[in-house]
Amino acid sequence: MLETTTLAGLHDYVVEEVLRRFASPGQMAIDLGTGSGALAVRLRALGWNTRAADINERGYKADVPFAKVDLNDRGFAAQLGEGTFSLVSAIEVIEHVESPISFLRNVERMLKPGGVAVITTPNVDNAPARVKFLLSGKVRMMDEHSEPTHISPIFWDLLVRQHLPRAGLQVSEHLLYPRRGYKNTRKPYGWALRPMAWFLRGESLQGDNHVLVLQSKGTG
Repeated sequence: MLETTTLAGLHDYVVEEVLRRFASPGQMAIDLGTGSGALAVRLRALGWNTRAADINERGYKADVPFAKVDLNDRGFAAQLGEGTFSLVSAIEVIEHVESPISFLRNVERMLKPGGVAVITTPNVDNAPARVKFLLSGKVRMMDEHSEPTHISPIFWDLLVRQHLPRAGLQVSEHLLYPRRGYKNTRKPYGWALRPMAWFLRGESLQGDNHVLVLQSKGTG
C-alpha cells in the first residue's frame, strides 16, 4: 500500500463512508494533489476510470495515468479536461493552494453534469482551534509547527457563504473526521474540550477534518 501524508485513518474514512457510495464503474475520476497516488489506486479499485494530478512527479508511485499540473494555475481545469469527470477528489489539498476560490472554480469546471467533488481540509473551527487562537492568536494546524505548505485555512462560514457560491458549487454532504472528538489533540485535552463543544455555536466544533461532497450549484 502506498504511503499517505494525511491524518491517520482519513483515507479509509473517506473511501468507506463517501467514495464507495458514489462508485460508478467506467466513469471518469481524477484525484487532485494525489501525492504518492494512494487514493487514485483505491478509486480505480472501486471501478472508476481514474486519473491523477499533482505538481510533484517525483513522489508519484502509482500505476494510474498521471498529469503534472500546478493547482495554483488559474486555468488548470482546461489542462485536465473541463466537463470530463464524474468524480473529482482533493484530499487535504485546498489548504495548500494560494487561492481557494480559484481552485474551487476549476473543480466545478471539471465536473460533468451530476458529478461530485469530494474535498477534505483541516477543521480550523473546532473547539481545540478556538482555544488555540484565543490563547496564542495562531490558527491550529497552520502555525510554525505545522506543515509549512499549509497557507490557506478554510473557515466554515466563509466557505459556505462566500467561497462556494463564487465558485458555482454547493454542499451536498458535510461530514467530520473523526465524527466525535479529535485525533490530533492529546487525549486529556480532547476530553476536556468536548463539553465546550456542547455550548459553543457552530456545526464544526468536533472533528479534525471537514469531509465535503460538493456539486455544481443547482444540481441535485
